[in-house]
Amino acid sequence: MPYLQLVSSFDNATDALTLLQQQAVDLVFLDIQMPGLTGLQLIKSLVQKPLFILITAYERYALEGFDLNVTDYLVKPVSLDRFIKACNKALEIYELRTKKDTGNREAPTYFFANVEYSLVKIVFSDIRYIEGLKDYIKVHLASSSKPVVTRMSMKSMEEVLPAVQFVRVHKSFIVSVAHITAARKIMYLLALWRFP
Repeated sequence: MPYLQLVSSFDNATDALTLLQQQAVDLVFLDIQMPGLTGLQLIKSLVQKPLFILITAYERYALEGFDLNVTDYLVKPVSLDRFIKACNKALEIYELRTKKDTGNREAPTYFFANVEYSLVKIVFSDIRYIEGLKDYIKVHLASSSKPVVTRMSMKSMEEVLPAVQFVRVHKSFIVSVAHITAARKIMYLLALWRFP
């Protein structure tokens, strides 16, 4: 992920705990079943907690993980789409926390979409409109005649886009406000009847 920088990696939670007590870290990818200290015990032992994404082969720990306020819970094997979604979620939470702390951090102007095993940067101002197609979306850009197609729901896309720049005009279409040139009012007639 282009916005993540690896600080360190460990094969046991005890060594990771030592580093976490000495150094500030923003995000931890954590397995649950590890020798000695489990991933859940590691989270419980920390006073200052970074964001955690649990990656495990066991679904049964999900509830306990979310009780510990983890950012996401990934079950092995993890698909690239699901991994990217978890990373984007962690980034959003981190930016919200940072904005709350600094009060003046600028909002992102782009996002990354998974397209054919690559991450493609899409700038919000370049988007003309977005079209929903079942499990996929087509992002139509001003700079390209060919749309970017990525596996994502319209709901997930709405969460990524800044609300002031985009409007959902239909269940299958989101439009850039900057690219709207005209709007037409559609009148609907509703007639109510009663039988004598």
